[in-house]
Amino acid sequence: MSLKQYHKKRDFNKTSEPNSGKAKTSGKLQFVIQKHDATRLHYDFRLEMNGVLKSWAIPKGPSTDPKTKRLAMMVEDHPFDYKNFEGIIPKGEYGGGTVIVWDQGTYEPIEKIRGKKAQEKYLLEQLHSGSLKIILHGSKLKGEYALVKTNGMGENGWLLIKHKDDYASTTDITKKDKSVLSEKTIKQVEKTSDKVWQNGHEQVESIEISTDVKTLLKKAKKSKIPIGMKPMLATLVDEPFDDPNWIYEVKWDGYRSLGYCLKNGDVQLLSRNNKQFNEKFYPIFQILQSWKQNMVVDGEILVINDKGISNFGALQNWRSEADGELVYYVFDLIWYDGRDLTDLPLSKRQEILAEVLPQNDDRVRLSQIFKASGTEFFKAAIKMGLEGIIAKKADSLYTKNNRSKDWLKIKANKRQEVVVVGFTKNDDTPREFSSLLLGVYENGHLHYVGKVGTGFNDLAQKEMMAQFRPLITNKSPFSEIPDVNKPSRFRPNPPKTKVTWLKPELVCEVAFAEVTDDGVFRHPSFQGMRVDKKAKDVIRETEIETKAIVENDMKDNTIKPPKATGRKTLLNPKDETQVRKIKGHELKFTHLSKLYWPEDGVSKREMFNYYYQVADYILPYLKDRPMSLNRFPGGIHSKGFYQKDVREIAPDWADTFPYTTGDGEHKEYLLGNDEAALLWMASLGCIEMNPWFSRSQSPDNPDYCVIDLDPDKNTFDQVIQVAQMVKEVLDQIKIPCYAKTSGSTGMHIYIPLAAKYDYDQSQMFAKIIVNLVHQQVPEFTTLERMVANRKGKMYLDFLQNRPGATIACPYSLRPKPGATVSMPLAWDEVKPGMTMDDFTIFNAVDRIKETGDLFKGALGKGIDLTAAINKAKNVFG
Repeated sequence: MSLKQYHKKRDFNKTSEPNSGKAKTSGKLQFVIQKHDATRLHYDFRLEMNGVLKSWAIPKGPSTDPKTKRLAMMVEDHPFDYKNFEGIIPKGEYGGGTVIVWDQGTYEPIEKIRGKKAQEKYLLEQLHSGSLKIILHGSKLKGEYALVKTNGMGENGWLLIKHKDDYASTTDITKKDKSVLSEKTIKQVEKTSDKVWQNGHEQVESIEISTDVKTLLKKAKKSKIPIGMKPMLATLVDEPFDDPNWIYEVKWDGYRSLGYCLKNGDVQLLSRNNKQFNEKFYPIFQILQSWKQNMVVDGEILVINDKGISNFGALQNWRSEADGELVYYVFDLIWYDGRDLTDLPLSKRQEILAEVLPQNDDRVRLSQIFKASGTEFFKAAIKMGLEGIIAKKADSLYTKNNRSKDWLKIKANKRQEVVVVGFTKNDDTPREFSSLLLGVYENGHLHYVGKVGTGFNDLAQKEMMAQFRPLITNKSPFSEIPDVNKPSRFRPNPPKTKVTWLKPELVCEVAFAEVTDDGVFRHPSFQGMRVDKKAKDVIRETEIETKAIVENDMKDNTIKPPKATGRKTLLNPKDETQVRKIKGHELKFTHLSKLYWPEDGVSKREMFNYYYQVADYILPYLKDRPMSLNRFPGGIHSKGFYQKDVREIAPDWADTFPYTTGDGEHKEYLLGNDEAALLWMASLGCIEMNPWFSRSQSPDNPDYCVIDLDPDKNTFDQVIQVAQMVKEVLDQIKIPCYAKTSGSTGMHIYIPLAAKYDYDQSQMFAKIIVNLVHQQVPEFTTLERMVANRKGKMYLDFLQNRPGATIACPYSLRPKPGATVSMPLAWDEVKPGMTMDDFTIFNAVDRIKETGDLFKGALGKGIDLTAAINKAKNVFG
């Protein structure tokens, strides 16, 4: 069955095309150091100047000894796009070999010089004089350095010398040999990279396979891809053991999954019983599609928490990346490029797997192997809170469709898959059910093993009842009806309960303390439903006795927990209606494929995902602020309307602010206090976020003064020109200011006030500033509020500084073609050539991660308004 028919998820991390010229940076000069394995191992040192990366070569690399830091000046320049400077370089291109980005960051002259262009000019002059002093802010190189030209050595006479204060360090930082981008070494890139860096561009090339692995593959028999097989299973044993002929792995608490991949992009992600996981775990499926390799891998899909521990309950409830960090741990290779590897020893399969498995996305990882003491490794697993360990014979073959004693599992806690055969409901409970009735198969017959009444919340119960209803039956699935409500010493008088039987088709997992003599689980706790297993396959697992064979010193008892990845998206790309719990409140998102920006193909789903991703950045500008809801429920081309009073529509949990307007109207404003409020507004069709300038604690005192540059028939370059003039005026009177695009046609400039002055004072100060600017360019600016009187000129709007007025806040989307964002800017970005289309829903998240919040100063220490006005009088008369 072809798997090419899937809904392709929009990439919110879209950036500018590789090598398209200058990268958008935070306004600081960049440096890059590449580690290059060509004819000899060396380091390429690149400094950005005039938008390109000037290059030197460091033969031995930076260390603590300044004498080793000789550089040879090279003549080639590279477009500033260092993220493409990693991969395999073909022979004949820059010496060939493999290259990684060893370090990267920003740099600046030691002397205090304002402005990027001024810094570049100064640095070039210093470079030509033969001595350049700089401060490096890298991941590995930090502090003051001098780049010095020595006499008598020609082009090879450059030294990079570390400041003497740091000479006390004895650490050779070249030992830190991993890339700061991919965290790979040269060897790892050589093994796993499918990227080729050629003339500054990345191209797809097949993975280079070592001679040893090629020899191993020749020993494997030719075979078609093994569609329909079931994986090899492990046998449960009662205790860990030590044996040098066995290796150990973490027992992951997830769903076993086989990944079938073909070069043409045809991919299957299947459970152990051949159920499709393609849509359920779509991020992993999409990664496998990108591999373009012929291979079948065996692994475990899990959700990890921030401590790196897997959580089966979170996996069972996983619907989108908002529900947890999804990871696929791959531990075996079954078939590769037309060869059946199952007859090769495990150690050889793992050797091949380590070389051919693509590892350029952290959500697919090679499972770590431990050649160690099994007993000590088991203790380490318990200490970390893991489910247990797996022991495997190093020379074991892969036996498909079979449970083998060559693979053993040792559990830290007692757990078992069970069949859900019914449920009970007590007379006095409002819940959907009180407990689940459980069974397992023994010798082909279903046996009762007890009931479980803990481990599920109300939402989980509702979802489970939707699964139960089609299976309700009047007939018990047991040959003898068990007493499901018999008294015990703990509950001598159990409550009256009604039993509802189900057809034995669903499977769940429970943890328990022990098994009683009559085979019933004691103190069971529900862990989650199992969609990957068939009820008929659920048999009672009985531990087999095992003995330690050989004591062996522990070589490595350190289990490295998986890293939790960053926040991704809230909603999955398939379901049209989804319910998510945000800050403890259930929010319903509907009609998710509806295009809000039809020309750009951007849907409601993508809007919700955007606001979820930028919540940490936008919420400081919404918290405690009354919101004017500008609603576009039909998308950007529908008729929008403002709603300020939310008394009739706000959910019970929402924070609101009662306020009487100047006209005597009583309104209840929503406060943008948290992520739930943000996403609830978005669910109403609030494409943009419009908070007050003041907070509910000080409604008459704004936190900032705003100057709104509103063009008419002006070009955006003229808007930029005026913004620079506003900055120059404020610089002369020593007043800080922060710029952002409006996301529409103009720009906004904020001046921090920290709620120390009222709106009238703020408006008066804004009027002073715009008057000074207008006097300089009266030919294309105006202070006329009425559009008809502006005569096509740019309006310098100071009247926004009034109670209840709002403009789109930083990081807000705008209901405009292009899906633009109101984006904070570094002042050296405010220059001709910048356009509104530079900042959209497609690249905003990526930019914000790179720059951080450039606008936070607008919420900082407020200016001294009286001093500022007096200074303006002295400077401008």
